[in-house]
Amino acid sequence: MKSRLIYGVILLGILSLIMGCDQDSSQDHPETIRLDYAHYSPTSLVLKEFGWVEEAFEDEGIEVEWVFSQGSNRALEFLNSNSVDFGSTAGAAALISKANGSPIENVYIYSKPEWTALVTSGDSDISSLEDLKGKTVAATLGTDPYIFLLRALAAEGIDESDIELINLQHGDGASSLLSNQVDAWAGLDPHMARVELESDAELFYREPDFNTYGFLNVHQAFAEDYPDYVDQIISLYERARQWVIDHPEDAVTLLAEQAEISEEVAAIQLERNDFSEPIPGDIHYQALIESGLILQEGEVIEADANIEQLVEELINPSFAERTIER
Repeated sequence: MKSRLIYGVILLGILSLIMGCDQDSSQDHPETIRLDYAHYSPTSLVLKEFGWVEEAFEDEGIEVEWVFSQGSNRALEFLNSNSVDFGSTAGAAALISKANGSPIENVYIYSKPEWTALVTSGDSDISSLEDLKGKTVAATLGTDPYIFLLRALAAEGIDESDIELINLQHGDGASSLLSNQVDAWAGLDPHMARVELESDAELFYREPDFNTYGFLNVHQAFAEDYPDYVDQIISLYERARQWVIDHPEDAVTLLAEQAEISEEVAAIQLERNDFSEPIPGDIHYQALIESGLILQEGEVIEADANIEQLVEELINPSFAERTIER
């Protein structure tokens, strides 16, 4: 009898352990995966349109939520408030946020864009950066167009105080330019392509290398808790990237429909995107370090911040390196 009792206790312990393991394994995935989508990130539009994320996690019962980002500043607000797990931003905007303590990591490059330039109306007398002195310039603070503006001014030795900066969301900046409420605008596609094509607006200052890359960022808590799911999201972004490369005309149509713009405008935007290098690497490190130094000079990032260390903490290529086949 005593032997049976001991045996029963041992068996009960084993069963409890097995059941405990089963319960733990059921918690090894998130209940919901939350992603943003943005008109400046064509691959995010592809994922949302075709439902590939929902399809990938359906069998595990994982819900998928989508949140629209009007610009990098909105995407970073969502990440900082833990309203999304993945957010699409410009690289320099992510660096500013990281310098302010944002719990994010860059894990994927969704494109190398020339998505911003300095824009003025077709009948304007502004033709150079020097002409901006004393003028009103619209830009969205904390986004790549704003950072592009700072880098452009710095390159020409012009102080930010020499212009009157008007903080407007990208679409509002375009509207204000067309209605002559501002003299110039730090533009962002597809709004920039639209005013260029439809309203004879002029991109009077362009410098592709001042555009920082399209970063897919993940909230650090999600990356720590669910690294396998970061890999899976990157794999899905890779599927979307390849689809855009293989179906350029369909990609134009999709962007036009989602952003409610003409296909001519969408084609210009996509032509300004290079989708060939998705893995974060040395070129992205260097671009951010250069941007960070300019941002320090403009007192956007604290003077005592270690830019190289911030970039190292922000960019984490390990997920993409092990996920993407080269």
